[in-house]
Amino acid sequence: MTSTLILGSHNVNGIRAALRRGFRSFWDNEAADVIGLQEVRCRLDDDLPREAFIGYHTALEAGTLPGRNGVAVMTRHPPAAVRTLSGSALLAHVDGVFSEVPCTRLPNRDLAHFSHEGRYIEVDLSDAPVRVASLYLPKGAAPPFETKKDEEKYARKMRFLKGLARLLTASRREAAAAGREFVVVGDFNVAHEKLDLKNWRTNQRSEGFLPEEREWFSSVVGPRRLVDVVRHLHPGVPGPYSWWSWRGQAFVNDAGWRIDYHLASSGLARTATSAWVAREPDYDSRISDHSPVLVSYDLSALGQ
Repeated sequence: MTSTLILGSHNVNGIRAALRRGFRSFWDNEAADVIGLQEVRCRLDDDLPREAFIGYHTALEAGTLPGRNGVAVMTRHPPAAVRTLSGSALLAHVDGVFSEVPCTRLPNRDLAHFSHEGRYIEVDLSDAPVRVASLYLPKGAAPPFETKKDEEKYARKMRFLKGLARLLTASRREAAAAGREFVVVGDFNVAHEKLDLKNWRTNQRSEGFLPEEREWFSSVVGPRRLVDVVRHLHPGVPGPYSWWSWRGQAFVNDAGWRIDYHLASSGLARTATSAWVAREPDYDSRISDHSPVLVSYDLSALGQ
């Protein structure tokens, strides 16, 4: 079993664009053991840039919406098991060539509606007793609604949150029954606390910081549920932010949001030794509108 697990999460906002902007050189330098990706935005094997995945075993739930969504987990060793909402997934071994892989469907009444969208995948690591999930949660909308479409986007997110709470509880408990810790990483599109966004006063009625979204987040974290690992290691400080708008001076002024998380079972969270956001040095160096979020876990401390 590996003793140190460096786990990263990165909403790439399109893997092909991210690759052109330095995605691969960044992750080669970080030497992460596991990487959760969101918004891969490639549906077909012919669209997937092989060079982005070489050297890793990549489980991908691309979904069926062209140019949208898509989540993946990249691992150094072949995954022991793969699970998705749809019951289907692609797997590329170290050569970067994807093919169908045996996959378990995750039953969930509220999330069945989203099963074709490529928003959630989880894998069991073969070299460590850990189950890792990658999530891309819908953005939603905020009332009062100007259009029927905005109202539908709000309702969709609320439905997804309801189903996700049940799914996270089930996956955590099933992992524990199998002798595994559990962690979900990814873009939750929710800033939980005032410390999680720079301009919280002017965003109290914005999607991503609505009272009902924040209340939902509070319901899934806690000592007996899941632990927000980055906040646990960085208590009481603003950020560290992980998303900044492409527009204006948001990145330069660090007017960001912390919406990319590692939520881990308590046993795994206790082993976390460091957590950081790999914020690029300047605007022109940005790989995506999200910066990678990484945590180092000392797995030798499991069970202590």
